[in-house]
Amino acid sequence: MRFFNRKQNMERLEAELENAKHDLQSIKNETQNWSAGWESLQDMFRANVGPAGVRVDETTAMRVSAVYACVRLIAGALGSLPLQIYRRTAEGREKDVKHRLYRVLHMQPNPVVSAVVFWETVVTHLLLAGNSYSLIGRTRGGEPTTLTLLKPSQVEVQEKGGRLIYLVLFDDGKWAAYDQDDILHVAGVGWDGKKGISVIRSVGQNSIGTALAADEYSGRFFSNDATPRGYIKFPEGKKLNDEQAKIIRDYWFEKHQGLSNSHLPAVLPDGGEFKEITISAEDAQLIETRRFQVNDIARIFGVPPHMIGETSGSTSWGTGIEQQSIGFVVYTLRPHLTRIEQEVNRKLFSAGTHYVEFNVSGLLRGDTKARNEAYQIALGGNQLPGYMTVNEIRKLENLSPVAGGDDIYRPLTGATNNEEPTA
Repeated sequence: MRFFNRKQNMERLEAELENAKHDLQSIKNETQNWSAGWESLQDMFRANVGPAGVRVDETTAMRVSAVYACVRLIAGALGSLPLQIYRRTAEGREKDVKHRLYRVLHMQPNPVVSAVVFWETVVTHLLLAGNSYSLIGRTRGGEPTTLTLLKPSQVEVQEKGGRLIYLVLFDDGKWAAYDQDDILHVAGVGWDGKKGISVIRSVGQNSIGTALAADEYSGRFFSNDATPRGYIKFPEGKKLNDEQAKIIRDYWFEKHQGLSNSHLPAVLPDGGEFKEITISAEDAQLIETRRFQVNDIARIFGVPPHMIGETSGSTSWGTGIEQQSIGFVVYTLRPHLTRIEQEVNRKLFSAGTHYVEFNVSGLLRGDTKARNEAYQIALGGNQLPGYMTVNEIRKLENLSPVAGGDDIYRPLTGATNNEEPTA
């Protein structure tokens, strides 16, 4: 029944989109590579050039070490988390490793990529472009079978008849329109709930642009200005015409510019003397500027600076690895985890009997002493009721179950303790 309803919806939406087909075909005829054409248009009008004077987009942003570190940290942490499928039961829930989608979500979403690479890429698209799109492959009966990543720059979202339509441009230049049920769309923070805004092209335009400019400046500083700046002084009464000054200047640049020539001895004609003007990168506030940009970029992505190598400041997330890990999961990863979980559940598990959830217990584990103390309480330490079994704890520690380890401890009541033993 669900398949036929979706088919009717698509037929209705295709009829509404009939008037737009001519426009889409015109766009397709004008350019066989919409993405490249759009980037060329942006370059022409300098649409991606920020206040720092450099172009900022998803590609150039990843050249900044702080941006790369933030994306690698968040995407890598989330991609490595197991995405578990649970079945609702009368007692609560239980894992369902035999579900038809377990392999798709947990091991291989499609024949091209593994689950780790897939979810890492989903998060990378979400962090940089503000949206992640994946095409849901289905059987004839409408059951999902695969997830295929789409390039965010080649997807446009429109609303028709109260539903979202996704216009996709593929690499071969062909267009296709998909109903919202056939696109796994994880959207970031946005204005209308239909599409997220790009972090790179919005709030990151200035900070990341400044970082790119600082990187370029520091590179030029060491390649062209390895020799301290200064001037060539001649004795009083010694006058040089323009041609002589040009010859001496060009000679100096040729022999003493760049790292390979930075320690060559200077030879100046007619009693000339080089006077150094001391100026360092720190005097020009280059080092301080780059440090500030690292903190600013970390703030944009919600990553504590110390987790990407900036240790000059202190963290407000508490002391110790345990508290810092918990803070990272709660304040940085959790919003992304929730977005993905809810989108997967509503698009792939419409029946309501199953749902997915990322297992973050590994990231929340404290040190050995703290874990053992927590396990002692969970088992029923100090004669309190237990809420975990021995085998549940052994599973968290990647240990095999033991016989008799599935019972939860319940302390004896006072009445039971006062009972006379039977003969």
